[in-house]
Amino acid sequence: MLKDSRAFSGFSSNDIARAKEFYGGNLGLDVAEENGMLTLHLAGGQSVLIYPKDDHQPATYTTLNFQVSDVEAAVDELSRAGVTFEHYDGTDGPGTDAKGIMRGGGPLIAWFKDPAGNILSLIQMDG
Repeated sequence: MLKDSRAFSGFSSNDIARAKEFYGGNLGLDVAEENGMLTLHLAGGQSVLIYPKDDHQPATYTTLNFQVSDVEAAVDELSRAGVTFEHYDGTDGPGTDAKGIMRGGGPLIAWFKDPAGNILSLIQMDG
């Protein structure tokens, strides 16, 4: 029944104005605002909805992954744009290096948070 339906994901934010500035300004994404919600227009015609929620609780998992061809270059570029990357010591999962990049056990990944505390990642994958 739904196999031909266009699907999209969404998550909440407690501050739509800050989210719009972060996703549009810091990350350089195409962002549209309508009815108090944001739509992120992503490569390949995909979209993600960000909706307001006063009692927002950040997800404890990665809500959005951005596939990049060179994670180190992307980390450097986003760091210059004001994005702060997470650093994990490896105690409760994968560890990261000084730049915030996990370099073992799979593709290179770097995690960061949006202004509402939602976890996002850059992931270097072939293809």
